[in-house]
Amino acid sequence: MTNKKGFVFILSLLAAVTPVVCIAQEHRERTIDEVKTEAVHRAEVGQYPLIGLDPADVKEAFESVHSADKDEWAAAFMHVADRYFNEAKSLEKSDPTKANADYIRAWRLYSFGRWPIPSSPAKQRSYEKAIEAFLAHAESFDPPLEVVRIPFEGKEIVGYLRLPKNAKGPVPLVIAVNGLDSRKEDLTESFGAILPFGIGFLAVDGPGTGQAPIKVSETSERMLSRVIDYAQSRPEIDKNRIALHGVSWGAYWATKMAIIERARLRGASAQSPPVDEFFQKDFLMNHLLGNREYLFDQVPALMNILEGVHTLDEMGEYLPKMSLVHQDLLGKPMAPMLVIAGVLDTQVPIADDYLLLSKGDIPKDAWINPRGGHLGRQVGVWPDPRIFKEVIIPWLVKTLQAP
Repeated sequence: MTNKKGFVFILSLLAAVTPVVCIAQEHRERTIDEVKTEAVHRAEVGQYPLIGLDPADVKEAFESVHSADKDEWAAAFMHVADRYFNEAKSLEKSDPTKANADYIRAWRLYSFGRWPIPSSPAKQRSYEKAIEAFLAHAESFDPPLEVVRIPFEGKEIVGYLRLPKNAKGPVPLVIAVNGLDSRKEDLTESFGAILPFGIGFLAVDGPGTGQAPIKVSETSERMLSRVIDYAQSRPEIDKNRIALHGVSWGAYWATKMAIIERARLRGASAQSPPVDEFFQKDFLMNHLLGNREYLFDQVPALMNILEGVHTLDEMGEYLPKMSLVHQDLLGKPMAPMLVIAGVLDTQVPIADDYLLLSKGDIPKDAWINPRGGHLGRQVGVWPDPRIFKEVIIPWLVKTLQAP
C-alpha cells in the first residue's frame, strides 16, 4: 500500500483499474513526510485537526512514525497519550486540576491517533482510549455530563447530554452532529459554552461515524429523528424549543432535518453543508481525491461511512443518490437556518451553499467568509473557536429564544 518513502496512496481502497490509477497519480495524497510537516505546522497555528494539541507532543509521536502504516501511526500517538493518561490517574485525588488537564491532553492525542477514522486494530484501540480519556475529563463537568443510550433498531444511539444548572422548567436544547472525522466528544467540549445561556445540548455521532449504529444511506436521517423523539420524551427539555447544529457532513443532516423535521425543529445551523454538487462524480474525482485542505485520506474516510460501498466506482455511483436535489427535497418548506461557509472551501463547493440559500420557503441567515475555507475557517483570522463563539452560539441563542 505504501513505498519506502511512505506515500499515503489510497489505491488499495479504491479500484484496481487503469483510469483510477491515473487519477490517483494526478491527485495524490501527501507523503508521510509531508503529512508530518503539515501536521506539526497545524498544531503550531491551532488549525484543524490539531486544534489544542501541543506541537511538542506531536513531534514526539512522529519520532516513532516512519511509514504510512496505520497501526504504527496509532501506536506512536497512544504511547505519548498513555503517559498523560497514567499521570492523570495518579493525580486525581492529590491534584484534580492537573489531572483534568492531563486527561484533556491524552484525549486529544488519542483522537489524533485514530484520525481520520479507526481503520485498523490499533486505530480502533486509540479511539476507544480517546473515549475513555474524554469521559474521565468529563467527570469534572459542572453541570454534569450524562451518557444517554437511546434504543434504535435493535442497537443504540450513544449521546452526551448536558443541561444548564438551576433551570426553572423545561429548557431549550441543541442536538449537535459531528462531521466526517470529528466526534461527539469534540462537540461536547465546544457546546459547554451554550449552557450559561440556559440552553442544553445533546451531542451524537452522525450516521457512519463514531459510535453511530448505522452507516450513511438515503434514509439514515431516521436515526436523528429518533434522537428528537428521545429529546422530546425528557421532561427537563422543552419539546417546542429544539434546534439542530451540524458540521460538514453533520451539516448535510442538519439541512435535511430542517426539511423533514421542520415541524419539530425551531431552527438548524449548518457549517459547509454538502447539498448537490458535492455528491457528483466529477467533484469526487477532481476535488476530493488528494484534497490538500484535508490532511490526508479524505476519500477513504468518506468511503468508510457509506453503506455497502467499497470501491471508487461504487462510490461514484452511490454519492449522487445522497443529493438533496436528487431526493427532491430542496425547495420544500424548511425550518429557519443559519448557513456558514467559506468561498475558498475545496471540500464542499460554495455553489452548494448558494443553492441552499436560494431554496425553501422562508429567508435564511448566512455567514459567508469570502476568504474562508471549509467551515468558513480562516487561519489566524477566523479560527474554528471564534466562529463558534461569535457566530454559531449567538444565532442558536436567538433562535431558541432563551432568557
